[in-house]
Formats: sequence, structure tokens, C-alpha cells
Amino acid sequence: MAEENVTPITEEAESKHFIHQFIDEDIAEGGRFQGMAVHTRFPPEPNGYLHIGHCKALCIDFGTAEKYGGLCNLRMDDTNPTKEDVEYVQAIQEDIHWLGFDWGDRFFYASDYFEKMYECAVSLIKKGLAYVCELTPEQMREMRGDVNAPAKCPYRNRPVEESLDLFARMRAGEFADGAMTLRAKIDPASGNFNMRDPVIYRINHMHHHRQGDKWCIYPMYDFAHPIEDAMECITHSLCSLEFEAHRPLYDWVVENCDLPSKPRQIEFARLGINYTVMSKRKLRQLVEEGKVSGWDDPRMPTLCGLRRRGYTPASIRNFCERIGVAKASSTVEFAFLEHCLREDLNETARRVMAVIRPVKLVITNYPEGQSETFAVENNPNRPEDGVRTITFSREIYVEAEDFLETPVPKYKRLYPDGPECRLKGAYLIKCTGCRKDENGNVVEIYAVYDPDSRGGNPSDGRKVKGATIHWVDAATAVDAECRLYDNLFSDPSPDAADKNFLDCMNPDSLEIVTGCKVEAGLAEAAAPAGFQFMRVGYFCLDSKDSRPGHLVFNRSVGLKDSFKM
Repeated sequence: MAEENVTPITEEAESKHFIHQFIDEDIAEGGRFQGMAVHTRFPPEPNGYLHIGHCKALCIDFGTAEKYGGLCNLRMDDTNPTKEDVEYVQAIQEDIHWLGFDWGDRFFYASDYFEKMYECAVSLIKKGLAYVCELTPEQMREMRGDVNAPAKCPYRNRPVEESLDLFARMRAGEFADGAMTLRAKIDPASGNFNMRDPVIYRINHMHHHRQGDKWCIYPMYDFAHPIEDAMECITHSLCSLEFEAHRPLYDWVVENCDLPSKPRQIEFARLGINYTVMSKRKLRQLVEEGKVSGWDDPRMPTLCGLRRRGYTPASIRNFCERIGVAKASSTVEFAFLEHCLREDLNETARRVMAVIRPVKLVITNYPEGQSETFAVENNPNRPEDGVRTITFSREIYVEAEDFLETPVPKYKRLYPDGPECRLKGAYLIKCTGCRKDENGNVVEIYAVYDPDSRGGNPSDGRKVKGATIHWVDAATAVDAECRLYDNLFSDPSPDAADKNFLDCMNPDSLEIVTGCKVEAGLAEAAAPAGFQFMRVGYFCLDSKDSRPGHLVFNRSVGLKDSFKM
């Protein structure tokens, strides 16, 4: 469903967006990039799993390198030891490879540059461009000034030798967390508050997942990021839009530190999708509070969750390509992501028959003990996928919703003395009645079939007015569990500042249906195989809970496309 703040999607993204225009200009001008290949990087922080929002940056970073025949590094931004974990590092690598991108031998950690960052900080102190500050965070905020008044700091003119001594002692662990910081000495009256003597180092006595206890001071991201880029000879540092105001600080660090290259930072708008939250903090809260089953819960926007739900790399990359790259923030419809998946699965998924809420149908004039087989296409869009064989006998399963004892107007499925209906790929049948249990529930439907209508076509060419119905042979059907997923949030903007996102959760985001019946051939399927359950939707085997004898299918997306181009 469209919202006023949702950006419409064009069918095709622009062939050349503004980032590539900037790069073309840089190449034409030569200058600092003379003779250099275009070199980008993807720098995730290993404090959570990648989500669909990261995919846009992934496609831009790796895609730009591919377009220009250049290189793209993978770098773990592990400058903050409070939230990092090797589990996330491994998961990030797996997700990127799954999407089809590769970094070759260019895998780095920001923490590999800690010594160089320290040297740069010392150099800035010696140049009179940094000083040790003893203000608390609260005092710093109070003295930051406003648009009419500059920031103040009683330590700004601290002698260079004193700052060098204190900074060395900070590294040696002599001071408690928060006791001191190192600040860049730039411009306390700057209209850009990021340039008002920003903190570039803080004390944090915490174990680092790679560096152990070697360091108790850690660089701030705005100081570390340009150094990392320059050390790896990145030409174009592609960042999301919130870093635009930080670009002057990025350039200041590059200009004032002794570094091997001078990267250019370019910003683009982040990906926003309605009915979704993208904050790692909020996603972690959902996991830690048990609101979802884990980071890979199929309702989560994480790549591992989308993969488990049945999303394909092609559908996600196509989605990212078609939404384009822009400077202005906007929100994309979740329905468009589903549209891209549906397009891909329509071309690639094998067609099978499965009955989610089964009721038995007995064909009373079909010989008892007899059975036959039908050859059906696996995918009409892919003849090369061949055919499969399904069985048919006197008793089959159909969907409970395909029968009404008392039909409503325009109902063209099964009801007593109703129109002839087609059993998909098999025969024409006509409903004659039903049997109910003591509670009035229909437990069996009765019908007769036309023996001369094999394949679903009447021999005399008469017009069939009823619907085509999918079915599964009761003699060979396999039991399965189906998990029907919907949006995790019922509010289109759960991430809005004036809302508690937990209050926006959709209580109907998951329905588990047991006792489903599927074709016998699915008993041999293995995850992550995806299928189109005819007339029902696209499903995939659950990679975690499905096993031989206990098939679990996740609904990836329905057949009906709600997105309008």
C-alpha cells in the first residue's frame, strides 16, 4: 500500500547516477587520482548482522568497482570494542558472498591501523593541531556554544609537550574511562559543529576481539575512517548521507596527517523501506527480548532472515539497482521488494501442488484401488527444467476454501450440484455433496469425474464454467508444516521518532499451519530449494527447522502483486 512519504519506483534506474558522474569527472581531470584504478571499500561495523539497508551500500561499493574495472575492499570497522564479535564478522562475509560479491585478498580490519592512527594523533599534537582535554561529556556539551557563540575549552591552549605526555599516559592506562580525551584543534566558531574541536580519541578499558588488551584508548570513527581509507589507497569513499556534514572533518584529517593517498568522500541517501526498522540497535533489541526467534527470523530485514525466507540474491540486487541512487532521503515500498522477488521466482521456481488447509475429496465413480500418473511441467518458463510425475487416485486433498456447502454469489469452485471444475492437469469433476462431523465441520467432499476429460479438457469441447483447483493425491501426499509470514510491523513507519517501534509490531506476522499436504516428490527436497505452490504462493524449505520426516516451508511471498508501477 502506498503512503504519501513513499517514493515511487521507476521501472529502470538511471544508467549513470551522480556518483558515477563525479567519478567520471575525477578520471577526466586526473589530479590526485592520476593513474589510479577506481578503488572503493565496504566498511561494516561487526556489531550485528547485515540487513537490506546495507545491500544498497554493498551494491554501490562493489558495483562501482565492477563498473570501472577497479577494486573494492572489505573492511571490518572494529574501532569500538563494546559491541563487536567474531560471529558478526563471519556472518557478514557469508552474506556478501551469498549476494555474489567478492573482495579477493583485500580483507582488512580497522584495528590493523591502530598504531598508524596513534602516530597520526601524536603528529597532530606536535603540529599544534590536537590537545588533551579533561572536560566531561556533559561539560563539553555545555561549552559547545551555539550559532552565535563559539565553543570554549580551558585546555585548548595546553602546551604541546604536556598534551604529548598526557596522551602517552592515556595509552599506558594511567587514567580511568572518560577522564580525558584527545581533541582536534580546528575551529571553535565553525558553523559546522563537527569542526568545533571534535574528540578524536577516548579512553575505554575494554577487551578488543582482535587486539586483546593492547589498547585502552580508541579512535573515534571520524578520525579513523579517513586514515583507513588513505592507508588502503581508496580513491572514492562512498558513504551514506548522514556523513555529509562530517566530510570537512574527513578532508581535514586527510590533509593534516602523513598518509599515502587522499580519498574523496561522496555521500548518497540511505535506503528506507516502509513497515521496517533498519537500526541495528532496534534489531538487536527484537532478538534479545525474544520478539523474534533470532537474527535469521524470516520476518527480520537481515540478509540471513531474508535468505531463510526464500529471497534470492538476484531479487535483492535487482531491487537495489532499480531503486537507484539519490541524494535525497526517501522511503521505498516493501511491496516493491516483494515485487522483485516475485519476478525472479516466477522465472526460476519449480511449480508444485500443495494444500495448506486440506480436506479430503472422494471421487465416487473412480475405481477403488486404481491410480494413474500425470507428467507435468516443472516450470512453464523454463522448458529445460523438464517434467515431473504426479500420482492420482480415488481420494485426493483439496483446499478447504475451495468448497462451500452453500455458495456465495459468483463462487465458481466446489459446491453440491455446482459447475464442473478442473483438477489441475487431471480431470473434470462435479461436486455431489459432503460429509460432516458431529460439530458440523466438513470432513469429506464427494464428487464424480468425467473419465473422458484426462488432462482437464472435455472430449466434447463443452465450456467449463468452474474454477481450476489444485490438489494432492491422498495416497502419496507428504505431511508438512507451513509458516505464513507477513510484515513484522503493522505501522508503515515504525521507526518514526514519535513512536515506540515495539508498539507497532504486527501480532499476525506469523501463522504456523500444520497438517499441510504436499506432493510426494518434495520429501526429497533440500534447503534452500524454492517452489511455487500453485494458486497459493512462493515457498522455500526452512534451512534451520526442516528435516527428513518433518518438512517445514516458509512462505516467501504471495502470488498476488500489490505493487503498482
